[in-house]
Amino acid sequence: MSFAGSVKEELFKHTGTSRHCRLAELAALISFCTGPSDLGLYVSSSDPDQTARLVLKFDNALVAEKCFTLIVKTFNINENAIESMPDGDPGIILKDRDDIRMLKQAVGSEILLQKSCCRRAYLRGAFLAAGSVSDPNKSYHFEIVCRRREQADTLIDIMKSFDIAAKEILRKKHHVVYIKEGSLIVEALNVMEAHVALMDFENSRILKDMRNSLNRRVNCETANIGKTVEAAVKQTEDIRAVMRMPEYKSLPDGIKQIAQLRLQYPDASLKELGQMCDPPVGKSGVNHRLRKLSDLAEKQEFRGNKAE
Repeated sequence: MSFAGSVKEELFKHTGTSRHCRLAELAALISFCTGPSDLGLYVSSSDPDQTARLVLKFDNALVAEKCFTLIVKTFNINENAIESMPDGDPGIILKDRDDIRMLKQAVGSEILLQKSCCRRAYLRGAFLAAGSVSDPNKSYHFEIVCRRREQADTLIDIMKSFDIAAKEILRKKHHVVYIKEGSLIVEALNVMEAHVALMDFENSRILKDMRNSLNRRVNCETANIGKTVEAAVKQTEDIRAVMRMPEYKSLPDGIKQIAQLRLQYPDASLKELGQMCDPPVGKSGVNHRLRKLSDLAEKQEFRGNKAE
């Protein structure tokens, strides 16, 4: 199962204990489903007896089953009063006019999102109906696809109330609310109360960050080693060139000592060379003496080029 699938499976099992929270989640499920009208539902009276029929269509059976459960628990509607779609597609049908009127009034209420717990439930329902999240081992991407701009604005406001800075993009006539920062995705999972998925995401994120940090450190150390080896090779070449010069004999003993030590220990660091000196000197002292030798080598090379 994909990571997004495991998140939805966890959210499917979570049902709010309060009626207002169940209403908020139900409103999101209906609003984000693929029905033709504003709330994703319509009333058909094509029967000869003019019996009303409310049809809710969904993209997958999981969402249809969650919607069925919420309707039954929230409105105390008899399960026998709710039918499945005749063609086997994910969806449910209500026939009782009172049930239909009660459901439409409830999910269209303007007071659904006033409480923090209800906003959590609404976000959970929206994600179940139209959301996805990538595997944290591969990338960080959380999104909910909205059919209308108003839906996207509602989601962004809800996330903002939980200090989640979500963004919006238009993709093929759909408004997509998305998050690409790992820490914000963790917070979104927490808001929806997908706590198991949150822990899995965090574990993957920590391991990924540790691997990236280790790779950066290894790359940095490799680069530093390369620079050190390159500098040591250049210093060795300069010292050999200076030793062939008549001026070498008149150089101070300290510089001669560093020259001998560098030739004897080409892989040693400046600190190690300084500790081998008698008396010991610091890194700056070693660097100063090697610089003197390098300057003499450059002068000798300049003289040679000029003579030619």
